[in-house]
Amino acid sequence: MLIISTLGTLLILITTIVMTLAALLSKKSIVDREKSSPFECGFDPKSSSRLPFSLRFFLIAVIFLIFDVEIVLLLPLIILLPYAAPHVWFSVGVFFLFILVVGLYHEWNQGALDWAH
Repeated sequence: MLIISTLGTLLILITTIVMTLAALLSKKSIVDREKSSPFECGFDPKSSSRLPFSLRFFLIAVIFLIFDVEIVLLLPLIILLPYAAPHVWFSVGVFFLFILVVGLYHEWNQGALDWAH
């Protein structure tokens, strides 16, 4: 037990030292306006190089990722079919799909899926 706590303390100490050194050494001391401006073949940019990010696109992407993860969680149900009781397997599957449908309804009701606005 003493070895594990000693190694854990040593690991935390080394990690803290490395992170502190990285934070100190990565700071730029000279800030040059020309170097931080966007570059377009040697000319000044015609328009803003920072385009605004669409919040609707971000919400759709997050919803897609959530449903993607939920599909990954549903796939093992197919593998467990021969090993589980049919009524337990069915009730778990229906409950999980019910949660998905309620979440989808909530997103639809909140207007997150209205792409036109």
